[in-house]
Amino acid sequence: MALSGTPIKSTQFKLPNAPIVEAVLDLDCDMPPAFDLAAFEVKMRDAFRDQYPKFRAQYLEKYRIEWQEDQASKHSAKRAIQGFQFLQDDEKQLVQVRAQGFSFNRLAPYSTLDEYLPEIERTWSLFVTIASPVQIRVVRLRYINRILLPFANDRIELQRYLKVSPKFPAEERLQFAGFLNQHAAVEVGTGHQANIVLTSQPRENDNLPVILDICVASEEITTPENWAWILAKIQSLRDLKNVIFRSTVTEQCLTLFQQR
Repeated sequence: MALSGTPIKSTQFKLPNAPIVEAVLDLDCDMPPAFDLAAFEVKMRDAFRDQYPKFRAQYLEKYRIEWQEDQASKHSAKRAIQGFQFLQDDEKQLVQVRAQGFSFNRLAPYSTLDEYLPEIERTWSLFVTIASPVQIRVVRLRYINRILLPFANDRIELQRYLKVSPKFPAEERLQFAGFLNQHAAVEVGTGHQANIVLTSQPRENDNLPVILDICVASEEITTPENWAWILAKIQSLRDLKNVIFRSTVTEQCLTLFQQR
């Protein structure tokens, strides 16, 4: 599946009441040989403590079972650090240092990417100074939106709010219970990859919560110090994300986000 070959124009727009519940920027890196994340814990905590006083370590546990005929099975487990999370006091914003790179997460309330870019650059620079990644290989931007669609007379017409919506077979015999749509695409011209998930959640009073999860990524290599290139890639991915968002929801749906 390919997105239109027509050049995509900047589609930056800000909704007064954006449905974004989480935005994530991942910068996946190749790390130095024999890179040991655990050895950098103290330096990382010192570097991020002022703005991100809360700390969490993430672990990966691997289990192995060996079995031979006529012998008792042997069990072993291995636990390794996969990442560090540095969180603000309200836990709405966090920086992640991973064995595979760096992440910046912002939870609701979300304003605009432009507001967070200076902090992303600052924290990325700290990561590069301490961890010395060899190169960047993936830039990934993910936005998770939670949209509340109103029921009318105990019914909901999805096509009024979603341009991409499911149509049920034998509608006269089936009652709506939920849906899940997933699409993968490649943008012609840039090669940017997109993964779009649209799914419903259980009804809440007179609303149907719908999750629109948009993940866009660029698999290109550059040096960690090349912030101008990274910034341009982030902005290009944001434009693609906005195109996908605007192509998924209707104008009537956008009116749901116009009031605070």
